[in-house]
Amino acid sequence: MMNAAIQTRIAQLQIVKAKVLAALRKGENYELKTELNSEYKERRKEAVRRVIANMTVGKDVSGLFTDVLKNMHTDDLESKKLIYLYLINYAKTQPDLVILAINTFVKDAEDSNPLIRALAIRTMGCLQVQEVLDYLCDPLRKCLSDSNPYVRKTAVLCVAKVYDLNRGIADENGFVEAVRNALGDVNMMVVSNAMSALAEMNSMGGDVWRLEPQIVSRLLTAVNECVEWGQIAILEALIEYEPRDEKEAENICERLLPRLQHANGSVVLTTVRLLLKYERYVKRADLLAQFAKKMVPPLITLLSSEPEIQFVALRNINIILQRRPRLLSKEIRVFFCKYNDPIYVKYEKVEVLVRICSERNSEPLLNELKEYAKEVDVDFVSCAVNAIGRLAIRFEAAAERAIAVLEELVQMKVDYCVQTCVVVLCDILRRYPGRFEAVVTTLCEHADYINAPEARAAYLWALGEYSEHIPSVASLLGAAVDSLLEEEDACVQLALVNACVKYFLKQPQRAQALVLRALQTASEKCANPDVRDRAYIYWRLLSADPSAARTVVLAEKPPVRPENSSLPEPLLEELVNELGCVSSVLQQPARQFVYARAERAGVPRGDAATTADYGTQAAVDTTPGADAAEGEPELLISF
Repeated sequence: MMNAAIQTRIAQLQIVKAKVLAALRKGENYELKTELNSEYKERRKEAVRRVIANMTVGKDVSGLFTDVLKNMHTDDLESKKLIYLYLINYAKTQPDLVILAINTFVKDAEDSNPLIRALAIRTMGCLQVQEVLDYLCDPLRKCLSDSNPYVRKTAVLCVAKVYDLNRGIADENGFVEAVRNALGDVNMMVVSNAMSALAEMNSMGGDVWRLEPQIVSRLLTAVNECVEWGQIAILEALIEYEPRDEKEAENICERLLPRLQHANGSVVLTTVRLLLKYERYVKRADLLAQFAKKMVPPLITLLSSEPEIQFVALRNINIILQRRPRLLSKEIRVFFCKYNDPIYVKYEKVEVLVRICSERNSEPLLNELKEYAKEVDVDFVSCAVNAIGRLAIRFEAAAERAIAVLEELVQMKVDYCVQTCVVVLCDILRRYPGRFEAVVTTLCEHADYINAPEARAAYLWALGEYSEHIPSVASLLGAAVDSLLEEEDACVQLALVNACVKYFLKQPQRAQALVLRALQTASEKCANPDVRDRAYIYWRLLSADPSAARTVVLAEKPPVRPENSSLPEPLLEELVNELGCVSSVLQQPARQFVYARAERAGVPRGDAATTADYGTQAAVDTTPGADAAEGEPELLISF
């Protein structure tokens, strides 16, 4: 009874709270409405600012649409910008009322101030309302031939918006042809915007523009005079161009080289992408060496930027190194981790270090990785130790030094470090069978620190594999058998049964009682069916034919091969062509998470992106939200 009364009271309070909030909201909008209709200019301007502030934080101020429209007739540029921003935001929900602002737009498009002319034409294009198009054509036609380059560069981008809304109107009024002609404009910002507009219209499925040698030459000239955004747009467009012959490719590469010295990382990475594309057409070894030499300094310079830019640069460098493995082989020390690097940067640096390492510089890298393995971050320590193992497996000359480093780390007796070291050491033993058996003694001396399931399984494998070299193997395996039922992980139980059987096959007289106890415990008392089945199989095999058991259990195992961390060739080629983009950071081609490219590539719109076609598993969840709004960005991936 008491609970019911409390719940009723809570419900009443919630209703009162909702009414109070509604009244407050109503009161605020009423106050704004009054201020927007004030006779004082400053009060109206302040009211517009408050409306935009409320709109920015997500409050519904659409009820003030007509009151905001009344304030469009102003000479104040700041107020006009805010009002236009309001109209863009609510145009789709109030399309009939937007028509009331058309006269003001048309008037502003003929204003003496070029900023207001450009603002008016940009806003009309952004409204995306079909009814506005009929009134947009004449002002847009005038702005495309405006005397001010700022107005012209805004107008060419507006054409792309018109083309998206109604292609017929864009073609009939000659807007597309006007944008093509704008590629010959004397102002390079107009050229870059025109090229961006044409590329955007092409991406909408239209075939309105093709790169030709004369246009390419014009764009390469314009790129030197544009701001960074214009340079990126032009460089992105050149990706689609295929040179006619080797000489043209050489000329394009030589004209692109100065862009490598730009301060903007995106310009640098896009230029590198172009060089990697066009160098395929270049046959001269001296030119290829020159291009490679020119690419190194700007890539290294990116590592002195902010951590976020470093991360993007490192992800792209990882892809570049798979295409040009020896590009940064002399710059290994540049990628050494700093004490204040964020952890995500450290991971990428270690990955790059392993990729550019060679037998010649493996020793300094192993010493550096040893220092990383002494840090306090558990995951980064594991990453460093695994990197040591990858180097040992990859370079036989580095294996001995790697073993020594790992033994030093084990002797530090740090639990989380010892676990990874044990697993890595066993991988090295499998890679080089018959060598480094002495390291098993070190593992036995530190058995008390080996408690992770994967590490325990690796340790027990080493006991069984090298039992003839371990004097105390009987007591070690005996203690493990006594605690067999306490092991929670099946992989440890299976490894222990295997080790006991190997020990018995190698030393039957000394291990008979031990293997009998192990098989009996595993087959009768163990709850895991896989462990019981393994014990039964071994029992029957040993009882029926010991020689066959020896052939099966002690068969020579294939050695561990170096890990292939490179991307499949088709995927690598796609990512090289998308350097500097989000896809190069995700290491997934853009066609798998951008709707427009997905549809052109035949990927169903609702399918999650996957790299299964390339033999690798995608690492990013790309399933679109089920309740995604119709107007959301054209992305499958959810950040």
